[in-house]
Amino acid sequence: MAVGVGVGAIAESARRTLGTSDFSAGSSLLLSEANANRIVNTLCHVRGAALKLGQMISIQDNNLISPQLQAVFERVRQSADFMPAWQMEVHPPQHQGITPTHPFSLLQRVMVSEFGPEWKSNFAQFETKPFAAASIGQVHRGELPDGRVVAVKIQYPGVAEGIESDISNLATVLKTWNILPRGFYMENLMASARRELAWEVDYIREAECCQRFRELVAPYPGLIVPAVIPHLSSKKVLTTEFVQGIPVDRMVDAPQDLRNLVCRRLLELCLRELFQFQFMQTDPNWSNFLFNPTTGDLSLLDFGACRSYSDHFVDGYLRVIKAAAVRDRPAVLKYLLELGFLTGYESKTMEEAHSEAVLILGEAFSHQGLYDFGQQDVTRRITTIVPVMLQHRLTPPPEESYSLHRKLSGLFLLSSRLKACINCSQLFDLVSHQRSQATTHQ
Repeated sequence: MAVGVGVGAIAESARRTLGTSDFSAGSSLLLSEANANRIVNTLCHVRGAALKLGQMISIQDNNLISPQLQAVFERVRQSADFMPAWQMEVHPPQHQGITPTHPFSLLQRVMVSEFGPEWKSNFAQFETKPFAAASIGQVHRGELPDGRVVAVKIQYPGVAEGIESDISNLATVLKTWNILPRGFYMENLMASARRELAWEVDYIREAECCQRFRELVAPYPGLIVPAVIPHLSSKKVLTTEFVQGIPVDRMVDAPQDLRNLVCRRLLELCLRELFQFQFMQTDPNWSNFLFNPTTGDLSLLDFGACRSYSDHFVDGYLRVIKAAAVRDRPAVLKYLLELGFLTGYESKTMEEAHSEAVLILGEAFSHQGLYDFGQQDVTRRITTIVPVMLQHRLTPPPEESYSLHRKLSGLFLLSSRLKACINCSQLFDLVSHQRSQATTHQ
């Protein structure tokens, strides 16, 4: 891919010189349509950590990365490939009476390894064709002997072992072509990606996080977390109840009240995750949030990227948002310094840019009444600020903020896409008041 992107850039330069390119003169040579196809096809075929990192980068406002690059990674996020048939059929090692002369699918190889050669006896029915594919596994529909319909997520063989090389290779490509700005602190981004991917390939950990989340949201009507089927779950296979619904990012044409309802629930959940549970599902892949128009329930899936947050970080972040809501710039800077977003040695330009960005992003929580995400101009106003921050930043942001800001950014972008109207200040006041009461009680 790296070589192809370079050759593609040279070819695009020649086309522009000859006047045969459809791209504008100011657009990136690296991100021509041909190169975009190279990046998308490569990451979708190799899957694993490279695809996951591409999906992570896709959940960014196009003020942080170029709109062209954001569009490329959005295509990556939507286009994970199923494991092709030729790759599914291999010959297994000798294992419990199964000889290497019989064709043997990788799907079966994983299932036999985890549950033994009679694994199908656990199911009344099992569909060998997957109905969904992701970066590290694909999902099959099954039915248990008791009639329950289940989703069986099976990890691609070799994904866990390939995390280090996948991320290193992708980092090399990004560095070689200088695709991401300096202020991204790519090494820190990669370190965060390694840590999260190590969590995500551990399905035992994910099953525990799923059960914990199921207990946390139980008091809140309208939120569904499918139950884990323990005897059919392992380190490389995760089986849960099957749930139905529409991915929330496909509700663009839904009635306004439904769009408002979905985004309000997601925002309230996000605030509770951070300030009340101190435990968050941090991957804003909106295909994992399903709205059931019949029941009105919102089902939550995929808990591999869950993480906890310390009291220090949560309390500090709460103070930052409160200060932003009342437009207290000195307090914003003080709390950013305490949390490690700033070192105390930043230039005046950086302090002003960072505090202004926080104040702008905090407007949703200070606005009284319904905040119209469809009409907000945060993106336009922050466009000129983020490049200054990336240029003058002296330290990478706190490690906890990578996953948190990805979730918050994804939520705000979803709300903008769906043109939702939400009383954000009311939700924030409710959740922050409950945290204050809980802290006082402790």
